[in-house]
Amino acid sequence: MADTTVNGVKVPFLPVGGVDGLKQKPPIQLPGEKSFDAILQKELDVVKFSKHAQERLQERHISLNQTDMSDLQNAIARAEKKGSQDSLVLLRDMAFIVSVKNKTVVTAMQGETMKENVFTNIDSAVIAG
Repeated sequence: MADTTVNGVKVPFLPVGGVDGLKQKPPIQLPGEKSFDAILQKELDVVKFSKHAQERLQERHISLNQTDMSDLQNAIARAEKKGSQDSLVLLRDMAFIVSVKNKTVVTAMQGETMKENVFTNIDSAVIAG
């Protein structure tokens, strides 16, 4: 039996399917099962809150319901489509400074704490919900 060379390596046998049998096939996706790419993209689209923002939410007794989170996420997506980097998102009586590319809320405020504030280092403002 003669040795066969595959990718510069001598192999003492030839696979049943020939050399083409060594090629990887795409993974089988079962019906109703999400692909890894879809799951990863969904996780990447989730709005995150920095430690500082989490502290501000607690200190200022700001709570967000599911609708607020959805509106915030949509506002970030709109800012991203326009090429924004850092955005002020106004949602009802709340304001959020957001790192758009990281989908991360950097700080949050509401009501009286927003008065007399100057927002710097932002390149856009989005009025949400």
